[in-house]
Amino acid sequence: MFAYGVFEEPLRELVHLFKYAGVTALSRPLGRLLRLAMPRDRRFDLIVPTPLHWRRRWTRGYNQAMMLARELAPVLGLKPVNALRRTRATSTQAGLSRTARRANVAGAFLVRDRSLVRGRRVLLVDDVMTTGATLRACAAALKRAGAQSVSIAVLARAGRPGTTWPSDGADARISREFTTARSLDNAKLGSTA
Repeated sequence: MFAYGVFEEPLRELVHLFKYAGVTALSRPLGRLLRLAMPRDRRFDLIVPTPLHWRRRWTRGYNQAMMLARELAPVLGLKPVNALRRTRATSTQAGLSRTARRANVAGAFLVRDRSLVRGRRVLLVDDVMTTGATLRACAAALKRAGAQSVSIAVLARAGRPGTTWPSDGADARISREFTTARSLDNAKLGSTA
């Protein structure tokens, strides 16, 4: 599993602006941060974003995982493929216990076309991993369809005791992206007033 950072401030606020406030211009700077988490020596055959149910996608207007996958794909020499689909609407995972999250997404994902993933090394992309229930359910569907391997890339993951930020200037990069996000958010709010 590859993750840029811990799901704490200021990264948490950036993700929330991107995911819930419609600040889609953050896809590029957040994608740059995600690229920093990727090892240079790993190869993948397919990059797959975690899918939203069509109703949530319609309501939000975009799939944030697809937007991150599009930013990551050129570096990997790939194009994102919607190989997975959500077979049913699920409750929002936020606020659910670990057990409830697993039950919420059990059987909720299906591979659209097995020939897309059979024998391939798949990189599954999402914005945040908390308990991992959604990503495990997606990975299980990909493996059942014949994927050779499934690796996961997320922008942020829930922290665990002893988890620290990357030490190579991450705070400065996050601060720059946070300033950019604030500017974009203020511009967006100003244009709707």
